[in-house]
Amino acid sequence: MTHFGLPLKAGLYDPANEHDACGIGFVADLRRGPTHGIVKMGTEILCRLTHRGASGSDERTGDGAGLLLQTPDRLLRRVADESGFELPPLGSYASALVFLATDSETRAWQKGVLAEVVAAEGQALKSTCCLAVLVMTP
Repeated sequence: MTHFGLPLKAGLYDPANEHDACGIGFVADLRRGPTHGIVKMGTEILCRLTHRGASGSDERTGDGAGLLLQTPDRLLRRVADESGFELPPLGSYASALVFLATDSETRAWQKGVLAEVVAAEGQALKSTCCLAVLVMTP
């Protein structure tokens, strides 16, 4: 990536409004659709925003930084099939990544609350799973 300073005033953007605050990066390809290259560029942006606090390190709230990605429908359909249930059409379901406690009793309670909230919203919780955690240190 090459940096050339602030862009010129255009549309809703005005460089006069720039100040020290949260940073944001945006990568999209409107012609070819989703690719791993877009994810790699998003990760590079995230790495370059550490000076703006993008480290995912707020121990009290869990607030931090991450990537917002398009729903990986093919992957989720494969997992659903392997788990024995069918997903509705793309756009008619949601997926979530939820960080739960490491303590088994607390985690069980959190999963119960999640299921209650999903049901209260008139939705059906189809499946949950635990993923491996990769801890990266500088």
